Amino acid sequence: MSFNITVRQGPARLATRLPELAKSSLRKSAPIRSFHQPATKPSTFFTSRITISQSPLRTTPKNPFSQSRAYNQYQTPPAADQGSLTRRLLTGGAIFGGTLVAINAVFNRETREDGGMPAFERSYLNSTFLHTGLGIGIIGLTARQMVQTGFVYRLMVTNPWVMAIGGLALSFGTMLGTRAIEPENYIPKYALWTAFNATQAAFIAPLIAFAPGALIARAGLYTVAMMGSIAFVGATAKQEKYMYIGGPLLAGAALVAVSGFAPLILPATAIRTLAFTENIWLYGGLAVFGGFTLYDVQKILHHARLAERGIIKKDPVNESISLELDFLNIFIRMVQILMMQQNRRK
Repeated sequence: MSFNITVRQGPARLATRLPELAKSSLRKSAPIRSFHQPATKPSTFFTSRITISQSPLRTTPKNPFSQSRAYNQYQTPPAADQGSLTRRLLTGGAIFGGTLVAINAVFNRETREDGGMPAFERSYLNSTFLHTGLGIGIIGLTARQMVQTGFVYRLMVTNPWVMAIGGLALSFGTMLGTRAIEPENYIPKYALWTAFNATQAAFIAPLIAFAPGALIARAGLYTVAMMGSIAFVGATAKQEKYMYIGGPLLAGAALVAVSGFAPLILPATAIRTLAFTENIWLYGGLAVFGGFTLYDVQKILHHARLAERGIIKKDPVNESISLELDFLNIFIRMVQILMMQQNRRK
């Protein structure tokens, strides 16, 4: 009969081996080792600080002259802008000269038979052009002041019908009042004339507020080129050659005005009809008011001859109102056409 006796370690033997087991566990356990070694964290902390502080130093150029060279290269675009400005001025001059030659060749085949413009006609025409330029300057400065002071935005948030009807009433009232006053009464006449220019500034101020300055300058240049060439034709053409076009121009102006009210009457679904009326408003308006410029210049010369005979009084202020209205109508359409072209390019 056999017996198997198994001898197990007692508690006392296990107690004697506890320090050895603890040491072996500390040697083999990586997480506990990293937890008990806090010296590694400060090293990584300072290492990251050093790398961050060195990163901007790497972006700075070692050569101090390379930074100045980059600065000089950054200043090169204004030269390109100056070149583009020169090209624009040359283009504007070419447009003005070409328009002048073309219109003179088409509409001015028959020149004056009296040997040229007399001195009194030239003086009266120059005085009218001077008042026209002064009125356009007043309108431009007043519109700019309205935009800068925020007055135009307050006008836009009010009732548009009230502003339209009230503005038209003030415009017609000041214009008729200016025409009714005799030229000898300088103070009331020029006061009403200035008020008339202020009402016209209120009409074009919203357009100036939202249109870029370069586009406004281009539109003004094109308007001056168009009106200048047409005025030259009217001044050098045969006497009263284009006086007969006053009636057809009034009919055309009525048609253009009706086409301007089309978006308020027609529904938004009539796209083709609205596009057609817009073309009439823009390009038909350019043709009509270009014709009015030709008619008004010849009318001014006719009034100069009548004033020389003593039939009427010389009144360049009244004559300038017609040219101012021609300028504004052409200018507004030039701005709208240029804005449409700019939107199509985008």
